[in-house]
Amino acid sequence: MSTITTITQAPTVRRRNRRGQLTGWWFVLPFTLLLALVLLAPIAYTIYLSLFHSSAFFGGNEFVWFANFGQALTDPKLWDGVIRVGLFMAVQAPIMIILALAAALALDSGRLKWAPLFRIGIFLPYAIPGVVAVMIWTYMYGSQFGLVRDLSNLVGFALPNPLSNELIVPALANIQMWSFLGYNMLIFFSALQAIPRDLYEAAAIDGAGQWRMIFSVKLPQIRGAITVATVFTVIGTSQLFTEPAILRSVVPGVISSFFTPNMYAYSLGFTANQANYSATVAILAGLATIVIAGIVQRVGNGKKEAR
Repeated sequence: MSTITTITQAPTVRRRNRRGQLTGWWFVLPFTLLLALVLLAPIAYTIYLSLFHSSAFFGGNEFVWFANFGQALTDPKLWDGVIRVGLFMAVQAPIMIILALAAALALDSGRLKWAPLFRIGIFLPYAIPGVVAVMIWTYMYGSQFGLVRDLSNLVGFALPNPLSNELIVPALANIQMWSFLGYNMLIFFSALQAIPRDLYEAAAIDGAGQWRMIFSVKLPQIRGAITVATVFTVIGTSQLFTEPAILRSVVPGVISSFFTPNMYAYSLGFTANQANYSATVAILAGLATIVIAGIVQRVGNGKKEAR
């Protein structure tokens, strides 16, 4: 009798499990549709555009497979922007991470007076819109109308022009560091606050000083946060667009339309009317960013696992 009851109940249990699975899908359906609309659909359309070439002779678009990618990989303008952004990233990203880490350690030390005020002051530039930040620094950089001119008049000789060919990249790096230093600092500070106090007490009992505490306790404990902040910094640096795009109207002879890969893609799509080639450049820039960010994350996670 019990066997018959078990056999009878089995289909009912399966129906309930199936109904529960469907209920779960109904919960995630709105997010899935939104993700497909705002992320997957644009990516798919961009890939679709990259496989065609606008034909001025025949009219319309011609299906060319991956010919646009071959052209982009040998495009000197694209490589010029890639090399410039690569150098920019190699110098700016480590400096930003080190400065943000130093600020977070100083705030966490407990020896800094008015720590909340310093924390807000360092984070405040991140709350300023990027366009406004660039406009502020453009006025300060101006050798003919801004702070640099006023300082030159004060000291009696011409100071180096931050908007010159030689200094434009450091000037852009300074704007980005000023804007995003507080964001990275907040990541590190939050991670430092989550470290168990027992570790500090044990290190103090063992005779560890402040520097030993930093390198043996604090930094190893926030290695994951450092990796995350580094990945975010790499991604943000590779997307360099707003700062040079706005400064280009001030110094068009210094910043070209292909100063960065993103600017090159924008110029191709909205100025040169080459939407297909612009999509190709955008895809390659995105893939390069994914690869670099993946390498950084793997290196950070590898060091963490090695411990």
